[in-house]
Amino acid sequence: MDTRAMALQFARRMVGHRNALAGKADDAMRAQFALHQAGSALEDQQDAVRQAAAKALGQWEGATSEQFERRSDRLAKQIRVTASVSAEAEKVVAGVSSALVTGHTAAQRLIDEYVTKAAALLDAGVASGSRAALMKAVAAAADLEPRYTQESVRNVRLVKAELAEAKRKLRSLEREFEDDGIADPRVARSGGGGVTKPSGAKAGKIVSAARGEIGTRESPPGSNRNPYGPTTYWCSSFATAMWRKAGVDIPVLPFTGDVYRWGQRHGKAYGNGDLKQNVRPGDVLLFGTGPQSPATSKHIGIVEKVDGDTVTLIEGNSGDQVRRNTHQLSRTKFYGGVHP
Repeated sequence: MDTRAMALQFARRMVGHRNALAGKADDAMRAQFALHQAGSALEDQQDAVRQAAAKALGQWEGATSEQFERRSDRLAKQIRVTASVSAEAEKVVAGVSSALVTGHTAAQRLIDEYVTKAAALLDAGVASGSRAALMKAVAAAADLEPRYTQESVRNVRLVKAELAEAKRKLRSLEREFEDDGIADPRVARSGGGGVTKPSGAKAGKIVSAARGEIGTRESPPGSNRNPYGPTTYWCSSFATAMWRKAGVDIPVLPFTGDVYRWGQRHGKAYGNGDLKQNVRPGDVLLFGTGPQSPATSKHIGIVEKVDGDTVTLIEGNSGDQVRRNTHQLSRTKFYGGVHP
């Protein structure tokens, strides 16, 4: 009898806690590294702006130069704010990483301690040669498990509390980041011909809801199992689920062409002949050539922001996850869009 394997079976809830903490720790470390890289890149960009401005101003005088200097100073300040926010976010995520690693270590300690004691009890039962003694040892090992599992649950709760506090801090930093004048998709940009301000509270809720889902993955990868609708290609389920979350009276529609047809019935659809004039945050854009079938209506994304001839979408089922992608506003890429 493999007594250690039997003890691990009793400890399966603790093993689940350990594995979950390990996965989250890996995610947090990757996020920390990405934030570090972003902060470094922004600092480099700030230096480049200053150097370029100084070089231009060295050979440029007059009222226009003063205006240029003010704009370059403002841009440098905005980049500095964004870099600072990125650095603060990195600190928050570093704290989360530490808490998760500590929690994972504690979970593994509990498993090791329990398995050692339970296996010893089972070994003694096996060595006795008595069935009654063995059954008594199994019962003792099973009775020992709840105490360790309760401690493991407390450990997980402590880590969850750390995660909740980190989430609160990151949301606060996110608002600061979005208000910096560069990353803020709610601020209308002048001179670019694009629209980045959600038109109305509903559009704002859609964009906010979609942003909150970025990074959500199907599980397991490649399975199309997702939290938004049936187990099938789920870009459309995600988009309509976010609309519903913001109060749009639309069912979850797994097929993208059905979203366009819903828009036609409600007078909210528009074709690709006037994308730039019509598209705005909160809308969905349809990839392909038409709504007839999955072969012609291939994908869908929620519009986060529009800047001239480019559009940023938040897309479900993009590389098996929800993520942000930027595209050209092209008639060959999109066959139309729908307002919420």
